[in-house]
Amino acid sequence: MRRGERIAVVIPARDEEDAIAKVIGDIPDWVDEMIVADNGSRDETAARASQAGARVVPEPEPGYGGACLAGIAAIEQTDIVVFLDGDYSDYPGEMAALVDPILEDRADMVIGSRVTGEREAGSLTVPQQFGNWLATRLIALIWGHRYTDLGPFRAIRKDALDRLHMADRNYGWTVEMQVRAAEEGLRTAEVPVRYRQRIGVSKVSGTVSGSVKAGYKILYIIGRQAMTRASRAATSTQPRDSSL
Repeated sequence: MRRGERIAVVIPARDEEDAIAKVIGDIPDWVDEMIVADNGSRDETAARASQAGARVVPEPEPGYGGACLAGIAAIEQTDIVVFLDGDYSDYPGEMAALVDPILEDRADMVIGSRVTGEREAGSLTVPQQFGNWLATRLIALIWGHRYTDLGPFRAIRKDALDRLHMADRNYGWTVEMQVRAAEEGLRTAEVPVRYRQRIGVSKVSGTVSGSVKAGYKILYIIGRQAMTRASRAATSTQPRDSSL
């Protein structure tokens, strides 16, 4: 518990046996719940997460968003949810920088920005950097909300998260959250965070097909939400039938 409020951490993980205990070990001791959503791992990820002190929730269907949803569903009671990758690329010890603006009622959601923070050489691939650049500029153009990153290390108040009705089960999870936050008028903030090369090989950016699928899904989510927004705007401006 931090400043009288409960904090839960959700860690989606797939085949992260070499990293997961390090991630859990660096999480601050004021965190109340640590949930590892095991996304169909074929190694010892689940066992090592449990040994390190986390509660393991299975989600056998591959997909980052699906694992996050499984983790959320398993939370017993919390005020704030923190999302953190299981590959040790983030720095869990920096969690207070994300959580405190929410505790101080200055934000509903805080994104850890790898773009404005210090990052290890090679930790963000060229496709990732371009995808971040394109997605954040499209969001600014369509919704007028400026982000610098789609970083996975983020914190959000639980009641605000519930309002977003998150649904994406794979590559579009982070951008869906940020777009829907803009649509809902959430108070969002970014803080610079450090970022390092992950342990092991990424299932997304580590392959050409994964990078292409992720890029497509990010653009799809932005396009779909933009069309929905335009449709709502058109409906609200239609004149009423004055003959009634």
